[in-house]
Amino acid sequence: MNRPSLLHIIERLEGFLGKLPETIQRPVLHELTPLKELFLQQRAPRFVLTGSNRLPLQEIVAALFAWAPAADSRELLMELFRWHAMDLGGRGTVSFLDARGADTRTMPAIQEELKEQPADILLHLAEDGAGIRDAKGEIENLTTFITAHLTAHTKPKVVGVVMLDVTVARRDFHNGEIPLAPHPTTRSLLQSALQEQPGVAANLLQAVEISSQAGGAKAKDDAQQFMAILARGMPNEARVEMARIAGDRVVQGEIAQMLVKSTTAICAAIGAQPIPLADLPILTALQLLMVSGIMYISGRERSLRAATEFIGALGVNVGAGMILREGTRALLKFFPGWGNIVCGAVAGAGTYAIGRASISYFLEGVTLKDARRTYLANRKKSAQKRPAEIREIEALP
Repeated sequence: MNRPSLLHIIERLEGFLGKLPETIQRPVLHELTPLKELFLQQRAPRFVLTGSNRLPLQEIVAALFAWAPAADSRELLMELFRWHAMDLGGRGTVSFLDARGADTRTMPAIQEELKEQPADILLHLAEDGAGIRDAKGEIENLTTFITAHLTAHTKPKVVGVVMLDVTVARRDFHNGEIPLAPHPTTRSLLQSALQEQPGVAANLLQAVEISSQAGGAKAKDDAQQFMAILARGMPNEARVEMARIAGDRVVQGEIAQMLVKSTTAICAAIGAQPIPLADLPILTALQLLMVSGIMYISGRERSLRAATEFIGALGVNVGAGMILREGTRALLKFFPGWGNIVCGAVAGAGTYAIGRASISYFLEGVTLKDARRTYLANRKKSAQKRPAEIREIEALP
């Protein structure tokens, strides 16, 4: 599913919302906002590098993102203090602005870049064992970069990164001795220095330690945890791409839950409105959008066709069966009051059950048979909390 298709669905939904009472429009629009940010305004994550560490950009990206750069990447010339997009081997694209060593002469150019494309996260890199407070100028630059985002939707977060040099750490032991933890206070010193800098502390996520040499089990684990931190600290516009790059199922699950929650709330609100049959295309489109979104979060491509096939495999007939069930649901709207409540409950329960089954299948790796059980269990659980009239409707094909 491409962006124009997504935009068409959202535009139809917004047009439908114009027919609803203002008291309903407001909460629905509140739930619609994160969906638009996650999927319509979706873009690559953007990082600014600051700090005293002087490793080449490609080596830093390789260590932080568990990435193996192409052999000839070192020969590529990159213009200083400008945004550069880097493809992480098919996992996704990230943009970097290397602002290390910025001074009064180069600062205006960097600020101009940040006005054009605001950063999501500032990565402050420190040398392993180096004097953290000696690089005071680099830490002060963080405040300048944050201030440059005054007109941005959200201010960038800050993550301190201590690049551990394992070769230095190995000098302290030999002949099979157990190595000591390399420079155990470096991270805490960096954390304190960043917290003490005015304008930085409020935006600080945390300071971490990562091996400067990519490869090896520990280095990969460090990078995985680091990318999970980045995904959680991203604004919605870049969160989906960062979650795909990280491949962290926990973070992907959190985003998918947000998607299911918002879609369920919207479907329940629309389903409760006394407009017989008019909401059926909107509800169906929203449910398909939700499933295709969960597919994309998991690393697959968006596809309305695949989403339709998955929903059908759950036993939910998107064609005639759904029309019959939703048509019966729509008949209840001719009975004011409790009929609308029943309709909203059915729409919300069905959407939530489909969403939970999608998460189970695409993110948790269960079989299609087990995903269908998840769907039926959630429908049954919701039905048990409601009157017999709703259960009869949900029992329809």
